[in-house]
Amino acid sequence: MAHELYTRTNQKIYFAGLSLEALARAEDGRAMNAPALVQAGRESVLFHLYGALLGLCHEIAGFYRLPQANASRAELMLMPEVLDSLAIPELAEMVELAQNRETWLAKLLEGHAALFQPPRAPRKPKGDVTQPLIVAVNLDEQEPEPELSREELESWRQNLKSLAIRFRDGLNEC
Repeated sequence: MAHELYTRTNQKIYFAGLSLEALARAEDGRAMNAPALVQAGRESVLFHLYGALLGLCHEIAGFYRLPQANASRAELMLMPEVLDSLAIPELAEMVELAQNRETWLAKLLEGHAALFQPPRAPRKPKGDVTQPLIVAVNLDEQEPEPELSREELESWRQNLKSLAIRFRDGLNEC
């Protein structure tokens, strides 16, 4: 493998595609452990997409010779403070995408961060008939997020791929 920064990004995008194929097979499978295979496939896709994002950050940082070129996490490069000293259009676009919670990039970062959270059992109201009928409800409690679909993960992969291609066209020195 060449030791160019873009090779890692390409590799991770490719691995995410392979993981999506495995996820599709797991969803269609009738195996006894199908739910576990689906979860493993989903986590694998998120892992590789995050790696591709980090690889793209490394490409940009390497091209502009930024001090964050060896950052171990993408979040360290996708903060507005990084843009205080230098105006880098590619990084500015990625920071803006990461800061807006409705974008695919913010959802990717959130999904990756969720991989490191402990599982939480859903809270259920008491079912004991001896208890009063009025139950205190916490309005701040959010509904659990639905599982990420294969289609959504694939759209994130395509978005990341097109972003990398577009940025590389602009980063080429003439």
